Amino acid sequence: MALIITDECINCDVCEPECPNGAISMGPAIYQIDPAKCTECVGHYDEPQCQQVCPVECIPIDPDHTETREQLQRKYLMLQQQPATG
Repeated sequence: MALIITDECINCDVCEPECPNGAISMGPAIYQIDPAKCTECVGHYDEPQCQQVCPVECIPIDPDHTETREQLQRKYLMLQQQPATG
């Protein structure tokens, strides 16, 4: 299950640097999460780091991108094999 940032986002900039997969970026108005890169921190941490630091608690599970923990683990492994782009 990827996470999503809701309209309650205040653009405080604390979530983006916490994402170990680089899934969070600034969108047209608020931050956004790329569901192809979001593993809910599976493979890195026990809890999603963006949720832990968000002061307004605006990062719920995205109902449009539901995945099991095993699927998130496979996505994490796939992301680790991809070369970094920059």
